[in-house]
Amino acid sequence: MVTYKAMQAQEIVQNPMLSADGKIEQLLELESEARGLQRAASESPMNDCDGWEDDLREIRLALGRLGWREPIKGAASL
Repeated sequence: MVTYKAMQAQEIVQNPMLSADGKIEQLLELESEARGLQRAASESPMNDCDGWEDDLREIRLALGRLGWREPIKGAASL
C-alpha cells in the first residue's frame, strides 16, 4: 500500500521544476514530519504497525537517490 507521504516523496523526486537541492530540501522537511509522526505513534498505545516506518524509509531512499548523505553526528548531537 502506498501512503500519502510516500506519494508526496515520489512527486517531489519527479518534479522537473525543482533542482536537486530543492528536492532534497523538500524531502528533508517531509522526513522531519514523518519522524514526528513515527515518534508520536511509538508513544501511543495503538497498533505500532501503522506504516510510519515505511514512509520514513521511502523518504530516505529518495534522498539517497538524489545523493544526499546524512551528516555524521558526534556524541553531543541529539
